Amino acid sequence: MPEPSPLLVLRDAAKLYAGVGVPVHALRGVTLDILPGEFVAIMGPSGSGKSTLLSVLGCLTTLSSGSYVLDGEDVSTASRNRLADVRNRKVGFVFQQFNLLPRLDATANVEVPLVYAGVPPADRRRRSLAALEGLGMAHRARHLPNELSGGEQQRVAIARALCGEPRVLLADEPTGNLDSQVGADVMSIFDGLRARGVTILMVTHDEEKARHADRIVRVRDGVLE
Repeated sequence: MPEPSPLLVLRDAAKLYAGVGVPVHALRGVTLDILPGEFVAIMGPSGSGKSTLLSVLGCLTTLSSGSYVLDGEDVSTASRNRLADVRNRKVGFVFQQFNLLPRLDATANVEVPLVYAGVPPADRRRRSLAALEGLGMAHRARHLPNELSGGEQQRVAIARALCGEPRVLLADEPTGNLDSQVGADVMSIFDGLRARGVTILMVTHDEEKARHADRIVRVRDGVLE
């Protein structure tokens, strides 16, 4: 059986930050393929370029040179509006800091990407509640973020990332603010998502967490080791 075509394709990707002071080469000619359903951990020391790599893959940052194809579309030179549309339809994000809106309950927080996507209110609510239920959070649907534990907030954040049914889930140190047991629970959720065929890219500094992935990509000084 032939191998599936890559979902994400980077070719000679370079990112230069040329602000005040010495220019910073965050990425230097990175070439990388990610297959559908693959779980990839991205590791490297601080300042190595791993967060920039994740930002490029999530269409948050554009390349200085090279190309990036996401789900068959070359987004290397896409406009800001086009990138926002691709991001909203095809990418889910999970962050270390959770980034939940403090005045919205769990259900409304999960709905936020669907609001931007123009999904009707009744459908938003149905999909939000289904996503929370799938992560064992249906009983906390009406609670505000400050009424939830760190692990519960991260579950809400994962539900928010998944409710739009993205093609790829990007996670930046998703267990960084959690104790070891809760972090293990989050990794169990990721294991379940991989089993369902969700494509996951996770930046982590934790070798134990990285071993959950199908493979580890190591970045140093803007290049892949």
